[in-house]
Amino acid sequence: GSSKLKKIVLAAVIAVFAVSNAKKSKEEPKETYESEGMALGMCFGVAIGTSFGFNTGIGLSMGMLLGLLIGSNIQKKK
Repeated sequence: GSSKLKKIVLAAVIAVFAVSNAKKSKEEPKETYESEGMALGMCFGVAIGTSFGFNTGIGLSMGMLLGLLIGSNIQKKK
């Protein structure tokens, strides 16, 4: 039902971010917030996974991936 739809939507969002990052990787490397995004994503993933009754490991890994993808799209200002 609704749970399967949420997983499909989340997988689609991750796939879109991954494809956009693959296209950007051909450009010159820039300073981004990848590591900060991963750290925050892991924290939020565990918190959300625990509070909604998901598997904590799944919440951690999904949060880490989403944090990495979001953080890698934000440029650090010099």
